Amino acid sequence: MKIEKIVLRKMKMALKTPFEVSFGVLTERDFILAEVHTKDFVGYGDCSAMPFPYYSEETNATAWHILEKFLIPLVYSKDEIAHPEKLYSLFSHIRRNKMAKSALDCAVWDLYAKERNLPLHKVLGGTREQIETGVSIGIQKTSDDLLRVVERHMEEGYRRIKIKIKPGKDLQYLEAVRERFGNIMLQADANSAYTLDDLELFKEMDQLNMLLIEQPLAHDDIVDHAKLQSVMKTRICLDESIHSVEDARKAIELGSTKTINIKVARVGGLTEAKMIHDLCASHDIPVWCGGMVDTGIGKAHNIAIATLPNYQFPGDIPASDRYYTEDFVAPQVTINQDSMIQVPERAGIGFEPVPELLDRFTYDIKEFKR
Repeated sequence: MKIEKIVLRKMKMALKTPFEVSFGVLTERDFILAEVHTKDFVGYGDCSAMPFPYYSEETNATAWHILEKFLIPLVYSKDEIAHPEKLYSLFSHIRRNKMAKSALDCAVWDLYAKERNLPLHKVLGGTREQIETGVSIGIQKTSDDLLRVVERHMEEGYRRIKIKIKPGKDLQYLEAVRERFGNIMLQADANSAYTLDDLELFKEMDQLNMLLIEQPLAHDDIVDHAKLQSVMKTRICLDESIHSVEDARKAIELGSTKTINIKVARVGGLTEAKMIHDLCASHDIPVWCGGMVDTGIGKAHNIAIATLPNYQFPGDIPASDRYYTEDFVAPQVTINQDSMIQVPERAGIGFEPVPELLDRFTYDIKEFKR
């Protein structure tokens, strides 16, 4: 692939309703879209960093800086990129900044698949024509509010329900959902809001027969999670703690987790996501695909990676109308009553930006040529 031009767009879309997690509330999605151009094709990647360094250390501003000053010059330091995996070694001396790396990694994978006239999921080694998905529900004011939201999403076809929790809005809320809706696929996501001092609370949650409890302890911890997992029958899932295949290896060896949420953006793109998938498969650790309140482009890459065989649990890949009144890609992602998404068979990611919407949601743009 001889890359002739890279375009970065600063974009913003309003959420239909505020989305609350343990560290804050989102009312809009501010993000960066990367376009990687060759003579005949364009590959698209989404940088999922947020305006604030609460989920990770990256922000939109820092990601733009790293892309502009370091990563794009590295891409242009090579006459051609033979394979998307080459970016992994090309970027390896740039520490962290995973979401910035992911934008280019994903765009080049899309480009690579389009040049071969193949769907991205087949280039990655995917084995599914449909993927099962679930819905992630932000923290609600009351348990009754939560029950109404869960009921609405189940009517839409979602079968796996993920509940965001934080201290004071946790066990009672989860118990209410279990009592009302019976033995549905239920999981909780704490976004690092607890410590081992909350062990008795987790033991009570352990009685709820949940699919998993996601990132209950510190965002950079794998030691205390091992202590928690050792006394829990419910799977402890790591999210924020896993940024690389090396992080995953250490967590598995310590017994810190029984499943990993692989967010493409968090680990630096599809290349490392696939490496983590393969490592976990070799240790019989099932994985699943998390989301970042994704736009259509981010969602497209998630759909592709979730076709790999060890993605065994429903992911956070909702329909296009879940978060946004209007997304900027076509076709729209829909789910059926079995909570399944059809994997596109068009070349590349299978989705394309709608030019009028792309321009409407863009508030800054910069081109980088050789």
